[in-house]
Amino acid sequence: MLEGAKSIGAGAATIALAGAAVGIGNVLSSLIHSVARSPSLAKQSFGYAILGFALTEAIALFSPMMAFLISFVFRPHKKS
Repeated sequence: MLEGAKSIGAGAATIALAGAAVGIGNVLSSLIHSVARSPSLAKQSFGYAILGFALTEAIALFSPMMAFLISFVFRPHKKS
């Protein structure tokens, strides 16, 4: 029973990757819109976009880490 719960938990943890993909798409979409509105601020906007991309990608890296922790680290307690 515990193995099934671990599999469900690991699968649920990887769902966050879809949210991170949407977040990265939003960051880059906003960059395109802001450069189209005012090309003179393209360098500054690009810096902010890279920061947003990095923070969103960091969140995306936590979800596989949690999936691996759930799958391989948490062990059932042995009854003695």
